[in-house]
Amino acid sequence: MGFIEDELDEVRKLCERVIPGSKLVSCVHSMVRVEIRRTSVKNIVVCIQFPLEYPTKPILLELKSKKLSEKLLSKLTTVCDEEIKKYLGKAQILKTLQFITNFIDENPLSCCYDEITFLKSKLTANDELKLRQKASKIFLKLKEKKYFVNVSFHLPDDYPNEVVGIEVDTNLPPAIGRYLSGEAREKARQSVEPPLKLDLAARTKFVKRPSLGPAAAVFLDSIRLLPLELCQICHKACLPENPDDVIIDETNSLHVERMYCNHLFHLNCLLVYMKTPPFQGGKKCPTCGQKIYHEKWRIGEKLAEERWAHQQARQRELDERKLRGSEL
Repeated sequence: MGFIEDELDEVRKLCERVIPGSKLVSCVHSMVRVEIRRTSVKNIVVCIQFPLEYPTKPILLELKSKKLSEKLLSKLTTVCDEEIKKYLGKAQILKTLQFITNFIDENPLSCCYDEITFLKSKLTANDELKLRQKASKIFLKLKEKKYFVNVSFHLPDDYPNEVVGIEVDTNLPPAIGRYLSGEAREKARQSVEPPLKLDLAARTKFVKRPSLGPAAAVFLDSIRLLPLELCQICHKACLPENPDDVIIDETNSLHVERMYCNHLFHLNCLLVYMKTPPFQGGKKCPTCGQKIYHEKWRIGEKLAEERWAHQQARQRELDERKLRGSEL
């Protein structure tokens, strides 16, 4: 038996025993094909061929995956090619398979490589992105003027089939911070869970999507806009330059209220606007035209119209009394 035949025999005997999660699909002179499956997403098909000068030349390697990023596989292939050079003149297949398996296990964030690349492209000089591979966490620090949003994303073992975990720390007003956290978690949930209103047939066709990107986009978009946002009614700055001066009393007339359309209002400006006609079709944001929904204003347009008419009648009555008093 020659060198290659001896190595193939070794691979047949040891591959599935020493390479965790591996399945030997083909092991012949023309092609060695091995599937390495660590989770439902983290799986790679390794295709290996022998060059004519083997083993003095490295094996020819191709990596495939239906779930992992093509860019990640390309970079991993380059790293493997360098690693294989350490074993020239020796058996290379099992060493290479072990290296790939170790890479998958030691880099749990590899399953969201494209999303991480996208996040990096959206950062400014004031922002920061840190990866904690062993903890399977991503730390995103965003800053605009003196305001910040720090987010910790935890990726479960079966990501993206499971929703990403989210923890938030910010010096934006508490009400806005709660809103952003809730919206990000909802965007993440919608990525992996079908809408409840879908019928059974439609729910079975639902395709899960990675949830990191949609969740992170909530914070990226908001931190860029909110510190610069003006009240849609009085057109004055909603947030003070110094975050220490943020009004946290939610009954204060200058407390900042955020609408679902992402525009801001001072509380008093919002309430006056909501109480002022026209009411037909519901009140809409003056800037974007979207209908305003807010927990502090839950009455319908008919009741709002009646209240406004009553208020106007009451004001006319008071004005008439003042006029009669001045004539006496």
